Amino acid sequence: MSFTFTPLGDQAIMIEAGNEITEEVQQQIRKAAALLEGRPPVWMVESIPAFTTIAVFYNPLAVLYDEAKSALEELLQHASEVPVPEPRIVEIPVCYGGEFGPDLEFVAQHNGLTAEEVVAIHSAGDYAVSMIGFAPGFPFISGMSEKIAAPRRESPRLRIPERTVGIAGIQTGVYPIETPGGWQLIGRTPLRLFRPEQEMPSLLKAGDTIKFRRISEQEYYEWEEHHDAEDS
Repeated sequence: MSFTFTPLGDQAIMIEAGNEITEEVQQQIRKAAALLEGRPPVWMVESIPAFTTIAVFYNPLAVLYDEAKSALEELLQHASEVPVPEPRIVEIPVCYGGEFGPDLEFVAQHNGLTAEEVVAIHSAGDYAVSMIGFAPGFPFISGMSEKIAAPRRESPRLRIPERTVGIAGIQTGVYPIETPGGWQLIGRTPLRLFRPEQEMPSLLKAGDTIKFRRISEQEYYEWEEHHDAEDS
């Protein structure tokens, strides 16, 4: 198992396991991330795994780049000995279509399917969180069927409501906060993915397994009302 190390600004190191998104590379990243989480150097601020890389941020007042690089090289020599962590399984309820998913019909027509078939395919898959990025808590989720792939919108929306589920290419994701975006919107979840008041603000993390579960509009509002009451 080999990694390359390059500077990322003056407070971080980019660790790369490969330049193609393959299962082998992602397993290497998960092992390295687990090792860094379990045995973090005292000068490490945080580590952020992505598709083929891990960014390790460090305290420049506590360690120099060359020292941090050498320490990481030595530590990650043991990455191959680390078992791939058992993924958490997170169920995400989704109300599809209507005002929550205005692009559901477009995704269906683009693929020669009915809206019901798109929902059935999307909610039947087993997905993996490849990385968190773009916006706070935003999960890039792989594993979606190519049968429901769809291009990004030519003109991005200026405001997408938080918790909206979208499709872009062969990826699906959930907007944790209100933000501009160009993904095709197919539904919305009542589940909060970004919770800044908690110690771990992102509900999801790289390596999680995702299961989408279809719910009705009534169930959506009941869930939202119940959990809003709990938070108040």
